[in-house]
Amino acid sequence: MEEEKLPVTSHLEELRSRLIKCVVAVGVGFLAVYPFSKHVFNFLVSPLVKVMPEDGKLIYTSLPEAFLTYLKVSFFAGLILATPVIIYQIWKFVMPGLYENERRYVIPFVLVGTIFFFIGASFAFFVVFPLGFQFFLGFTTDNIAALPSMREYLGFAMRLLFAFGVTFELPLVMYFLAKMGIVKPGMLRKQRKFAILIIALGSAILTPPDVLSMILLSIPLYGLYEISIWVTHLVVRNKEVKDAEESGSENAEPEATDPEEKE
Repeated sequence: MEEEKLPVTSHLEELRSRLIKCVVAVGVGFLAVYPFSKHVFNFLVSPLVKVMPEDGKLIYTSLPEAFLTYLKVSFFAGLILATPVIIYQIWKFVMPGLYENERRYVIPFVLVGTIFFFIGASFAFFVVFPLGFQFFLGFTTDNIAALPSMREYLGFAMRLLFAFGVTFELPLVMYFLAKMGIVKPGMLRKQRKFAILIIALGSAILTPPDVLSMILLSIPLYGLYEISIWVTHLVVRNKEVKDAEESGSENAEPEATDPEEKE
């Protein structure tokens, strides 16, 4: 019984160690960002400020709300800064279950995963935010004014940023699933209808409760699904070529190296 429990215990200890390192990385990022939290929040709110009326302002409805908002901004910014460390720790945790030739992908995995996350967050910030805020502020009238609070805006912005950042990791996830033989391009092509349904449901869950945000996430997510089909196709084709080369070399007769054999 002790021999059977030992691997589980070791995995739990490894997971705890990885989680502690992730928490430490987020804490370091938090401390680094907190002195500049006001500047970070001003940058984060800039897409909304640009489309608000000239006299428009954000408000806070409770005394500690502004202070807590700046703390949350520092935490989220620290979490984003710690993204490479978090991705690296995830890789190190799953690496023992991979083959030796697959472990060399750690650096590309961390780099590509980080780049895809920032591409998704940037797409949300520079494309989705301006369109979405302009749409929402279009409901203001002479008798109705938009008074967004700091807390509500931060929650809305962070949900969208992380939703887009995480969903843009889809091609990377599909790449490794294809490497492990779990998914194939033919299967993904056949399941397009179900994929569209899942994308719509996932977008509705990840985004705030409005149709525009869901559509703005669903469109690039479906594009990423099509890119994933292409990625898995390349993985499967390269694997087939490699297997064919290995089988060909095994079937080939070895060249005689002994002088008597050559004669």
